[in-house]
Amino acid sequence: MSDALGFDGKVVIITGGGGGLGREHALLMASRGALVVINDLGGSVDGTGSDKGAAERVVDEITAAGGEAVADTNSVATPEGGAAIVQSAIDAFGRVDIVINNAGILRDKSFHNMEPDLMNPVFDVHLKGAFHVTQPAWVRMREQGYGRIVSTSSAAGIFGNFGQTNYGAAKMGLVGFTRVLAVEGAKYNIKANAIAPLALTRMTEDIMGALGDKLDPGLVSPLVTYLAHEDCEPSGRIFSVGGGRVAEVFIGETQGWASPTLSPEDVRDQWGTITDREGYAVPANLAEETGMFLPFLK
Repeated sequence: MSDALGFDGKVVIITGGGGGLGREHALLMASRGALVVINDLGGSVDGTGSDKGAAERVVDEITAAGGEAVADTNSVATPEGGAAIVQSAIDAFGRVDIVINNAGILRDKSFHNMEPDLMNPVFDVHLKGAFHVTQPAWVRMREQGYGRIVSTSSAAGIFGNFGQTNYGAAKMGLVGFTRVLAVEGAKYNIKANAIAPLALTRMTEDIMGALGDKLDPGLVSPLVTYLAHEDCEPSGRIFSVGGGRVAEVFIGETQGWASPTLSPEDVRDQWGTITDREGYAVPANLAEETGMFLPFLK
């Protein structure tokens, strides 16, 4: 592999790095020369409790294999925790180049039973957690003119899944987060992308069944590693990944139909044209989407 993707000296923060997907990302990137901050509170799947050893165990695995890593047990759920995680990277390695927003919890319940104590912690970890960790890192990425951000979305948010309004809303929120970071980061060589992984982990083992045997979490990490690399070209994109399959998920828009005297009846009568997917477009940002209106506004 003469053109192998290496990370010599690049510093990566991986939240939720003490197990599952985060651990796999950490092991692969460390094996390619990345200096890794393993952040993990060590809580249970629902986010309660803590185990300081979760992050340390992965650090031990990396150092035993000849890599460099440090453990961090701050919570992503507060701005102070996020800042402390980034400071851990600065203290240990002097910089931060890559943030992998991977930390997550589950508190599933059908929507009519969705109480605030099930909703708010999920938002705090998945969506706000990405804000809390990425922003202090972002400041440094802008200054150094380089950065890579990979956030973990989910098909539960993009496509919907029963019992996961809290989780799905947070995960789709990360898509919007990613799209805006891609726009704002473009002139600083900061790339931001999102993944929607399918893998057998502690969070999914109860629902995968026999399919889980084919969904090694290690088969998600090659995509994350590419997206975190300086060779990565895409930004603001979403990729589905699992079991060795990688695919792009995109948000498209039909050409639509217009009338300067648009009425509810027009919408009803032109529904077929409005929703015709022939010739759809995939806008990269708000400006491109707004441009789709221009032919109709002359």
